[in-house]
Amino acid sequence: MKSEEAATRAQPTSGSLRRVLSRRDLILYGLVILTPTAPYPVYGIVQQTSHGHAALSYLVAMVAMLFTAASYGKMSGAFPAAGSTYTYAQHALNEHVGFLAGWAMMLDYFLIPLLSIIYAALTAVRLLPQVPYIVWAILFTVSLTLINIPGIRVTTRASSVMMVVMTVCAVLLVVLATRYVAAGHGVAGLLNLRGLWRPESFAVRPLMLGASIAAISYIGFDAISTLAEDTVSPERDIASSTVLVCVVQTVFCVVTVYLAELVWPDYRTFPQTETIILDIGRMVGGGWMFGFITFVLLVAGLASALTGQAGASRLLYGMGRDGVISRRVFGYIDPRFSTPTRSIYFMAVLSLFGAVLMRFQMAVELLNFGAFVGFILVNLSVIRHYYFRLGRRNGVDFFTNLIFPAAGTLVCTYVWLSLSTNAKLVGFAWLTVGAMYLAVITHGFRTAPRSLGTLGDTISTEPL
Repeated sequence: MKSEEAATRAQPTSGSLRRVLSRRDLILYGLVILTPTAPYPVYGIVQQTSHGHAALSYLVAMVAMLFTAASYGKMSGAFPAAGSTYTYAQHALNEHVGFLAGWAMMLDYFLIPLLSIIYAALTAVRLLPQVPYIVWAILFTVSLTLINIPGIRVTTRASSVMMVVMTVCAVLLVVLATRYVAAGHGVAGLLNLRGLWRPESFAVRPLMLGASIAAISYIGFDAISTLAEDTVSPERDIASSTVLVCVVQTVFCVVTVYLAELVWPDYRTFPQTETIILDIGRMVGGGWMFGFITFVLLVAGLASALTGQAGASRLLYGMGRDGVISRRVFGYIDPRFSTPTRSIYFMAVLSLFGAVLMRFQMAVELLNFGAFVGFILVNLSVIRHYYFRLGRRNGVDFFTNLIFPAAGTLVCTYVWLSLSTNAKLVGFAWLTVGAMYLAVITHGFRTAPRSLGTLGDTISTEPL
């Protein structure tokens, strides 16, 4: 029997990573993962589904994210050598629940490259409309696959340069939109409450659906927890850094979408919902701003698709190597390139078919379906591990170990269930397949499932 918390903490060995990261380092890392242009691809969808309440939707999503961010921080303190939803649910709840948590997160890993390819193709169509969408989807999928076959190393310098470009774009859009609104309605026009609330179109269900889609702009904040072994004081800094990143990201998102609402108030007249941010850029800055945003979204989308395809294929390889799925197909490493080529081909085919058959909004909702399953289980893990197992129930612990994660569970569950019916049908079908597969490999849940530990550490990427 393991003793209390000491037995549950995975201590790094002498050969492990050096603890050099500060709270500031963690915050910067989290912001790079989320990116300041995160609301651009989904703004139009959030604005329409929420009936004109995109900014309010982001504030609602923030509530769910803050409680969950605190839970990720607490669980990374309990298991500082791990950084995944799978690991937390496995250790705090149950091995079988951990498997299903990992299975749900797999949906995200498969959808990240698919989602990025869809949006990159949609953006390219706006740039060169004479080339059909399907041609762009095929071109991007084939190109990314050819790059991934011989291997690809995304350097820190390249990521930093891209972050600078996206930040410049985000700041420019805010400045230009502010000038546009002030020129038309005066400074007082910047404080129009209709940018937050429209009583004639407000309804709770559309707002929650908007919040469930807006949550994609936060997907990836949990990657901070994967740096627990690199952090000087993980118990103190992981939680606070994750919460601060969510707050700063909310400021980026709310300011951007609030101004976008003021620039184009009538969401029913969007010419193309998925790429309306390009039209708003043209309104406030002219053709050059339209081109700049297009360039930023195209490069960011392709970079995300590239790393997403590489990461997902390595996830499949890790599972194939462990025998969770076909070792012959997915556990294969090409001797020439030393890459999991069969897994890469599988991801290419999956992405191409998905790009042709699936709408962008459906892909976004499905990605959030898997993410919210993970968020709910992490909140429950805090309650199970700290409140019940360790018995930390007095004083502040009563709130941090029960009330806050319980609130996170309830809010995340409500937002999760507010996804569209079709997204829930596909998502629950995926979970059902996972449960059936788990029943087979565990002989009716009588044995422990094979390792899915590769899920947490295989990739750390964000959509778009």
